[in-house]
Amino acid sequence: MTKNNDPFTLRLPAEWETQSGVMLTWPHRDTDWKPYLNEVIPCFTAIAHAIVRREKLLIVCASTGEVKAALGNIDQSRIIFREIPSNDTWARDHGPIGVHLNGNPYIYNFTFNGWGLKFPANQDNQITEKLFESGAFSPRTGYQDMLHVVLEGGSIESDGEGTLLATARSLLSKKRNSYRNKTEIADYFKVIFGLKRILWLDSGYLAGDDTDSHIDTLARFCDPRTIAYVQCTDKHDEHFKELSRMELELQKFKTPAGKPYRLIPLPMAETVYDNGERLPATYANFLIINGAVLTPCYNSPLDEVACLQLQLAFPDREIIGVDCRPLIRQHGSLHCVTMQLPEGFL
Repeated sequence: MTKNNDPFTLRLPAEWETQSGVMLTWPHRDTDWKPYLNEVIPCFTAIAHAIVRREKLLIVCASTGEVKAALGNIDQSRIIFREIPSNDTWARDHGPIGVHLNGNPYIYNFTFNGWGLKFPANQDNQITEKLFESGAFSPRTGYQDMLHVVLEGGSIESDGEGTLLATARSLLSKKRNSYRNKTEIADYFKVIFGLKRILWLDSGYLAGDDTDSHIDTLARFCDPRTIAYVQCTDKHDEHFKELSRMELELQKFKTPAGKPYRLIPLPMAETVYDNGERLPATYANFLIINGAVLTPCYNSPLDEVACLQLQLAFPDREIIGVDCRPLIRQHGSLHCVTMQLPEGFL
């Protein structure tokens, strides 16, 4: 019980709930984006403009002046700039994870170790703490270090009502939390996120993905009863068997009321290669913001199909396509470079 005798409540909000803003970590010449800055900065700029029209934007960057110049004509009164060193730009995975504790905003700062020690992350792992210390968040926002656990935001999907969707391959990878089995980590997440249950996917992957099958590349909650997911119909595609098994798993999941989920298939993105390597292009990596859904596009006829399918999932929101071909060159997409901040955090 809390001091005012109200019941203790802890909740991980769903992405479609009202947001105070979105966080971006801006690319700069000391990141792996150096050879592609002229291509990727317009992509970040497009994302920033779409966000600022609807909510606040928190930008972590190396140079505020350079970012302002890149953004051009934009309402800068809705942007919070913080100059903080960074290794890379994947805010989804090194950014704060926001919960509501007794209805108040509260930030968890988990360890980010470069997706299981694959890439340097020493600076990225300090960003959330430095943001909090700099006063970037609202004064009423609480803060808790959770550095004994490795967790990336792209590896979890919340329905806002106590159900979490995740892949076992990512959460249980040996170089993240090898000391926890599925039951142990599920019990821990139920405590810290106020969960009632976890829906585990044991199948599904994308070639070229460095995250060990983050859920946000494969299947996403669109509302508490709807899941959009990547469907592969080409029997000759290397993903066909895995994604077909994933589809069967999703079909077996039941809502808390015991009913099947409404499943909305998204097309498997056209194959894209860079220097002979297949890139993990996916339409599941969309970002829900206030009044809209930002959808990754890849200059393909399938872009329109994906947007139409997402309009079915989000009939009351504007579907906005963003050219994310530059992002997949570094093995991520739109959702990966953003982190939404629920209402009350900015």
